[in-house]
Amino acid sequence: MIITDDETIRGIAGRARRVAVLGIKTEKQALQPAFYVPEYLARAGVEIVPVPVYYPDVTEILGKPVVRSLTQVEGEIDVLDVFRRPEDLIAHEAEILALAPKVVWLQTGIRHDALAERFSAAGMDVVQDRCLMVEHRAARAAGLSA
Repeated sequence: MIITDDETIRGIAGRARRVAVLGIKTEKQALQPAFYVPEYLARAGVEIVPVPVYYPDVTEILGKPVVRSLTQVEGEIDVLDVFRRPEDLIAHEAEILALAPKVVWLQTGIRHDALAERFSAAGMDVVQDRCLMVEHRAARAAGLSA
């Protein structure tokens, strides 16, 4: 299902316990949302699985070992938080479908309606063009986090 309702989005954000971050940046890019959003989540107690697209020499981000492909992510993922341009998402479609996270979350500024429909048809919830950090904070303020 493609989720647009604010309360439902906040509920998803507040309940997320394990988040894979596709396109995560490293500590050297600390001022980039693709780093500080997962950093915030980690500090809030969310387990982060870093999946960088670049930085082939980096082996750890936020104290966690990096995973080079979504197909290498082990275990269940509550949310796949995506920091990739819409035109770059097609390259990850098969991996996302194979991973089958509960939720595919496209960060602020990222929309791909055709892919969102395909992910939804495969049984995943999809949130587009929203910031997971902002929604997690709002969920905490509203008492919606677990």
